[in-house]
Amino acid sequence: MAEKSYDLVVVGGGPGGYVAAIRAAQLGMKAVVIEANHLGGICLNWGCIPTKALLRTSEIYHYMTHAADYGLKADNVSFDVKKVVERSRGVAKQLNQGVGYLLKKNKVDVIDGWAKLAGGKEGARKLTVEKDGKKIADVTGKNIILATGARARDIPGLEADGKQVWTYKEAMTPESFPKSLLVVGSGAIGIEFASFYRTLGAEVTVVEVLDRVLPVEDEEISGMAAKAFEKQGMKLLTGATVKSLEKKKSGVTATVEKNGKTEKITAERVIMAVGIVGNVENIGLEGTKVKVDRSHIVTDEWGATGEKGIWAIGDVAGAPWLAHKASHEGIIVVEKINGSKDVHPMDKSRIPGCTYCHPQVASIGLTEAKAKEAGHKLKVGRFPFQGNGKAIALGEPEGMIKTIFDAETGELLGAHMIGAEVTELIQGYSVAKTLETTEQELMHTIFPHPTLSEMMHESVLDAYGRTIHF
Repeated sequence: MAEKSYDLVVVGGGPGGYVAAIRAAQLGMKAVVIEANHLGGICLNWGCIPTKALLRTSEIYHYMTHAADYGLKADNVSFDVKKVVERSRGVAKQLNQGVGYLLKKNKVDVIDGWAKLAGGKEGARKLTVEKDGKKIADVTGKNIILATGARARDIPGLEADGKQVWTYKEAMTPESFPKSLLVVGSGAIGIEFASFYRTLGAEVTVVEVLDRVLPVEDEEISGMAAKAFEKQGMKLLTGATVKSLEKKKSGVTATVEKNGKTEKITAERVIMAVGIVGNVENIGLEGTKVKVDRSHIVTDEWGATGEKGIWAIGDVAGAPWLAHKASHEGIIVVEKINGSKDVHPMDKSRIPGCTYCHPQVASIGLTEAKAKEAGHKLKVGRFPFQGNGKAIALGEPEGMIKTIFDAETGELLGAHMIGAEVTELIQGYSVAKTLETTEQELMHTIFPHPTLSEMMHESVLDAYGRTIHF
């Protein structure tokens, strides 16, 4: 078996891995991606993309059932869960094929198999690749990027069985639509599924161990989201813990503890959305100086591990577990390897986060509480959707945009949004933070009318007592 040599070997073809390989090829490196499952990784095949296809279906269904609000008639509105799933899987398949095309276009080799580090010195790291238990290749790389991703976390005694207790995979490919659902965990994954199933008519209960849903978001935004979810008919149990799950033919009965008291909740299906663990097993780390902390590979600000020439990016390298973070890390690592003078370490305060529930939630930077903890004196602006003409015309008057500034320097510390299309609006503040914008530049920026983006301007103005339209 001939040994193949590369400048860069990328283990994992997700949004971190394939982007890193393409950037390496652009810089003249000979690169290969080794992927054991599907190009595009969890994000493209089982996460970001197919879930957005599902949520788009539920969004359209929501508007159809509220057609009268727009002067329209839509009678006997229904859905076919099989076709809903087929559309979602078709979208994922199309983009999976697109990743393969991009790698081929950039002359990046792809090996379908499981890669494992097999020793070697710096500049000649060796990996073996297996498929179906058989060795199919030996690969050597001057540098290796580990982009092996992560998987759903299991809690002892509450493990998913794929039938009655689901992970995200089963939740996005149901054979039939459950009438009732218990969602354990209210982060982005849990709330998106809760929103999808509730909008299509399921009775949904969400259990969150912390004191509020969407706990990483600004507390004010989290509170508004909770009110919106409850108005839609969701039952939210915060500060609560699922102690056990009892499976029966009729469904699953959960014992939930809150404030020292327990209650029984029965639902047809349970979705476990309690975080992820990095895929660090059986990739050959034992023979290296690569350190693992709580299932995630430890790296420095450049993505370098404790073993020279071995790097790690994406979910396996720790939070935040976001596809766009992984992609950017991949580019940083490749440009660092290439000796670029323009490469900079990632500033995690500039990474936007989006949750595609109804209403949508998006944020960047520090929450109000975190900004105060960091010692900043603040100026905080708010602008409600009900003061925006475009939001009213869309029939989406519920929501708010909140901006947080350092009162002394005018630095934009954070921005937090809830409402229609805020996952698209947040990028404006992302650019602003990258450019180290102050309130002055944002105030002097001309926003188009009529748009939802005008609320971004008004929120900034409000922080300084200058809002116009509310």
